[in-house]
Amino acid sequence: MNLLLLSALLASTVMVVHGHDDHDHDMQMPLDYVKYPYQAAYYPGDNDVTANAIFSGITTFAKLPWVQCLGKDKTDLFDIAFIGAPFDTGTSYRPGARFGPAGIRAGSRRLTLYGGYNVPLAVNPFLSGLKVVDCGDIPVTPYDNKFAIKQIEDGHKELLHRSTFSPLGNDSLTGKPLVPISADGKNHPRVITLGGDHTVVLPLLRSIYSAYGQISVIHFDSHLDTWKPQVFGGAPSEQAAINHGTYFYWASQEGLIRNGSSIASIVFLAFLTPRRFFTSPAGENW
Repeated sequence: MNLLLLSALLASTVMVVHGHDDHDHDMQMPLDYVKYPYQAAYYPGDNDVTANAIFSGITTFAKLPWVQCLGKDKTDLFDIAFIGAPFDTGTSYRPGARFGPAGIRAGSRRLTLYGGYNVPLAVNPFLSGLKVVDCGDIPVTPYDNKFAIKQIEDGHKELLHRSTFSPLGNDSLTGKPLVPISADGKNHPRVITLGGDHTVVLPLLRSIYSAYGQISVIHFDSHLDTWKPQVFGGAPSEQAAINHGTYFYWASQEGLIRNGSSIASIVFLAFLTPRRFFTSPAGENW
């Protein structure tokens, strides 16, 4: 009897499984259910979010399209660009941040898995309607700091002074046309720089000044980076005086930042401008 009962139970289970498979899954889903709500913005395929969307292909930031903005694609327009500044010969203790851009890009691959969707803000910045690209790296020499710093400034300035792909648009609250806040009255694209030891901040501030004039800076780091060259490094030469601990001193001397700037000693750095620029304690700029 036990054997017959077990057989009957197994048979009924099989019937239930087969009966379940006969139904259309889509017909049983809630009306507001979306199978893949946060699609990867730049991954072509069958609209399925799969693992190969992360590890396949070249490594750009968040799997964004690679545009050679400083090379053959120098006439291409964009709204937001990621650019690398692989420089670390201005540091006094721990070099290696020249590999920062590559490391940041590798770490950003998983942003594509759900398209970079921000749950608290309920927004996907990659699907904002703006053209976002990865411009690769600025060519930076590891042999000549003076020339390398000029390369970073020129490369950033080249991108910053390009026309935008999209018009500025209207204010989301008032509906009125937005007005550029730049000193030259133009709508500049946003440039996000991946570094690089902290010395790269000086050439970037010089570039930003060319479009916006003086800007306010909030700086969070494990040290102030406002050393006078005579104290930090001893300044044996004009070029040695510019390093990862003195760049804010020079930015102040050159009039690049406002007096209202705030220097704190915590974790990272952010400019209060349309660009977002972050610095980690490890010397990698985001």
